[in-house]
Amino acid sequence: MFENIREDIAGVFDRDPAARTTFEVLTCYPGLHARMAHRLSHRLWHANFKWLARFVSHLARGLTGIEIHPGATIGRRFFIDHGMGVVIGETAEIGDDVTLYHGVTLGGTSWKEGKRHPTLGDGVVVGAGAKILGPIHVGSGAKVGSNAVVVKDVPPGATAAGIPARILDEERKSAGFNPYGIGGDQNDPVSKALHGLIGHSVTVDQRIEFILQQLEKMGVPVEEERATADKFDPNHLNNIVD
Repeated sequence: MFENIREDIAGVFDRDPAARTTFEVLTCYPGLHARMAHRLSHRLWHANFKWLARFVSHLARGLTGIEIHPGATIGRRFFIDHGMGVVIGETAEIGDDVTLYHGVTLGGTSWKEGKRHPTLGDGVVVGAGAKILGPIHVGSGAKVGSNAVVVKDVPPGATAAGIPARILDEERKSAGFNPYGIGGDQNDPVSKALHGLIGHSVTVDQRIEFILQQLEKMGVPVEEERATADKFDPNHLNNIVD
């Protein structure tokens, strides 16, 4: 057990530049405290002391803000950064060297018994606020972006982001992974849709103006039609969306 704790402390130093001393990590890192409590509750769970295991987990939740079910299986050098609001379900399986940020949920989508929580491979990184739901598999070395909702398998080494999560292409992955927020290349789909509609509206206005100009050349009065068209300014909407 002490060897595992030493590995956990080393993992904190490897992944958190704010960590300064071993004493600070031992006394001030709730993710480490939650992991230590889970080791105890997990052993009690498999020794068939179910209530006691749940009670230890409950106490750890109150002290750390991290809820890990005693039945969850967690590998070595597991690191929870900040930790508040993390929830890990009973049948979740987590590999070695996995990193979770605050607000992450490894949850289920069914009330049926059996495997209902996700499996995370070695070296997975899950950004703040992400939700990974159901008995799906996140491959080794994969990354899940902040606030993503993952309901399908993620291939090894891939980066998933969005709601629902989609696999980012290589060009967008090369921009870098941000565990705390949405990068500049991950545009809001609603904003994209509005910009598309506005662009289409501008094109239609240009065509109408061309028709009005041709009618004017033919001597047809078009002042009233032009005044009506001028009441709608797509550039004003474009400024609001931006």
